[in-house]
Amino acid sequence: MKIVDIKTMNGPNYWSIRRHKLIVMRLDLEDMEQRPTNLIDGFLERLKTLFPTMHGHRCSPGVPGGFFQRVEEGTWMGHVIEHIALEIQTLAGMNCGFGRTRETTTKGIYFVVFNYFEQKAGVYAAKAAVRIAESLINNEPYHVEEDIQRLREIREEDRLGPSTGSIVEEAIKRKIPYIRLNKRSLVQIGYGINQRRIQATVVSTTSSIAVEIACDKEDTKNLLEAAEIPVPKGKICYDNEDLAAAASRIGYPLVTKPINGNHGKGATTNMRTWEELKEGFEAAKKYSRSIIVEKFITGHDHRILVINYKFVAAAKRTPASVIGDGKHTIQQLIDVVNSDPRRGYGHEKTLTAIRIDSFTENILADKGLTLESILPANEELLLKPTANISTGGTATDITDIVHPSNIFMCERIARIIGLDICGIDIMAPDLSTPISENGGAVLEVNAAPGFRMHLDPTEGLARNVAEPVIDMLYPPGSSARIPIVAITGTNGKTTTTRLMAHLCKQVGHKVGYTTTDGVYIQNEMMMKGDCTGPISAEFVLKDPTVDFAVLECARGGILKAGLGFHNCDIGIVTNIAADHLGLQGIDTIEQLARVKAVVVESVFPEGYAILNADDDLVYKMKEGLECKVAFFSMDENNPRIVEHTKKGGLAAVYENGFVTIMKGAWKIRVEKVTNIPMTFGGRAEFNIANALPVILAAYLRNFKIEDIKSALQTFIPSPAQTPGRMNMFNFKNFTVMVDYAHNTAGIQAIGKFIAKTDASKKIGIIAGVGDRRDEDTISLGAEAAKIFDEIIIRQDRNLRGRSENDIIDLMIRGIKEVDEHKKITVLPLEKEAINYAIRHAEKDAFIVICSDVIPDALEQIMELKEAEENAVMAKA
Repeated sequence: MKIVDIKTMNGPNYWSIRRHKLIVMRLDLEDMEQRPTNLIDGFLERLKTLFPTMHGHRCSPGVPGGFFQRVEEGTWMGHVIEHIALEIQTLAGMNCGFGRTRETTTKGIYFVVFNYFEQKAGVYAAKAAVRIAESLINNEPYHVEEDIQRLREIREEDRLGPSTGSIVEEAIKRKIPYIRLNKRSLVQIGYGINQRRIQATVVSTTSSIAVEIACDKEDTKNLLEAAEIPVPKGKICYDNEDLAAAASRIGYPLVTKPINGNHGKGATTNMRTWEELKEGFEAAKKYSRSIIVEKFITGHDHRILVINYKFVAAAKRTPASVIGDGKHTIQQLIDVVNSDPRRGYGHEKTLTAIRIDSFTENILADKGLTLESILPANEELLLKPTANISTGGTATDITDIVHPSNIFMCERIARIIGLDICGIDIMAPDLSTPISENGGAVLEVNAAPGFRMHLDPTEGLARNVAEPVIDMLYPPGSSARIPIVAITGTNGKTTTTRLMAHLCKQVGHKVGYTTTDGVYIQNEMMMKGDCTGPISAEFVLKDPTVDFAVLECARGGILKAGLGFHNCDIGIVTNIAADHLGLQGIDTIEQLARVKAVVVESVFPEGYAILNADDDLVYKMKEGLECKVAFFSMDENNPRIVEHTKKGGLAAVYENGFVTIMKGAWKIRVEKVTNIPMTFGGRAEFNIANALPVILAAYLRNFKIEDIKSALQTFIPSPAQTPGRMNMFNFKNFTVMVDYAHNTAGIQAIGKFIAKTDASKKIGIIAGVGDRRDEDTISLGAEAAKIFDEIIIRQDRNLRGRSENDIIDLMIRGIKEVDEHKKITVLPLEKEAINYAIRHAEKDAFIVICSDVIPDALEQIMELKEAEENAVMAKA
């Protein structure tokens, strides 16, 4: 078997609108296509032995053991690999259950699709599943535990921590979108101008001064002491002389910790001798030059969480420990504790497994113990100097028993430091009485406090502490989103996108938009090239200056990674025509329509899908949509439009020379087509069609009719405003038009325009594309022959897997099928083809350049036009 390619989806996609995180592996079964599982001796038994937990896979029978039943009856290896990939991720602590395997039109090649928890883990699982399947087929030993452990490690390396993850999960519950901004914990929630950022549990609203104060334990202690908050006596030490003075003044037992440490790093507690104190001092110096020495306060370690200056939760923390029984060694006792099913690797479960580290070894050495020592019965041994959950500690929720005096004190502390998300460490016998009465003290104030102990305590009630964070970031009445209009189809996408963006700018929006030629924020190009995929969409949605997004969505991006957003407010489909077929498993126009439908299937239920009622495949997309639907048509008498508007539906049509909105039985005539420059006096019918969905979208966004009308009048086809879309250049004796038309439907649309254009000769510069089917390239040549009197064949820079001669031969074949005597000139370089056409142009000729590198073609033509003008001036 051979993996052809692996793609990772991270948004609505061809395989699923709701399941965004999918691995799509194209797998060639090779010889295994002839060997289903029931023809492989012992395969089922070996599979059951390696993965007994797969009994839970119901598969199509819908009952436990259903998948094993399928294997026994005989299923293809791609299906088995799908289930293995899901199972090894689940065994590694990433519960994955969705998958599907589908054969492509090429015999033996399958799409194996399954969901993932972390992208790298999903890719690893795909490759490992193939290796495991091969070992089972060949009856070879396989250590699957190594793959599972590696998957755990990848998960811990790549996943958001439990605190950040809980905030993101709370945002998702509220349908607030998020974008991960780095490989660690920096996350954007919300879009554009309404975005907020979080990193661990520090958020956009958190004061940097407050974080600095909290990280400086001396400043924190001084501020709290000045505010009459109980704190331990302490002193800052830099050397042994300072240390001795502190010990003499404060008295044992003592605590040492780095002045700017966190998470208990470098802290040592309950030191009762000079030798212990020196060791603690050295341990703290690994993290900070200046060390704080404090009185060791006896009692229990408590953590209070304050969010938005309000008390939210409290927990009592206990360091990792074991209790002796007089029989087992310390190592054996640790193993028993770690066997608790609530303990796992890293953050995968409620508790973390206890690991032996230098802190544990030092504690044992100080007590004259080793891991092989046997503890007396009922004797407790603390294995860590601090009570952090991440080092094996436990937490008990005590939120409901905290005394009001302590709550008031903690809320006041958050205000004193200025932290809107604040973790306060208190050592006290308990918190049910004021610490001012029971001898307790505030040890630390923490920025970016961990939420894990509150979200999933060892004992007591779990608290949704992420909820008040989102409440703080997005108070009632505020929005996390910006309007998104998403546009797809085969032809006209870019013009429609640009017109929509132009209209939004006209009414005062700060618009970000993506197109085939680049990404724009307002009118500034930020990225150049084909920017119609998810990365470009995210670029716009990440920009903090944007308050309206218009996103062109092409098939390539949807198939490669899915959409770059989860939902949109309006989805537009311009048309569906044969293009890019035979690529990435999309072999029919119906499959292509299914790809494009992803856009409108992602519209919010209260939003609108705007569909072309003149296109059967686009019209059919209305079926099963959960959102509202509006239509557009070049014919107001289209029966589909008539039926829709009779029911009170909304439509935009071309009627009696006007672009018109139909709302039930009413008509709103927006503008006369002859007053809309992009229609070239009505001759460019495809641009009338491109304007209709934009008019509808603007109307649905409550734009005023006069603003829509003004925008239509000021949207001028030009290299600046619509590069490569019907850009006209009037030379002295002839006219040149540059357009991006690159498929049969696009050439046909250009042909309708040219048919209404007077010219002595109509010349077309065209090219075939290497990654199209033979019939598509032949068809393009045939359509060109119907339109042009003379054809110049050039070639794209990227031949995309074909030879230059192959493409040219197919083009010529199509041309000659229409007109055996059509004049054909072959000049592969576009620059040469343009120079040739202009140099040989007859008076009143009309030259159409179908370019794939628009900026270069426009620059060349403008240089030629400037040279002509300079020559005229020189003669004058």
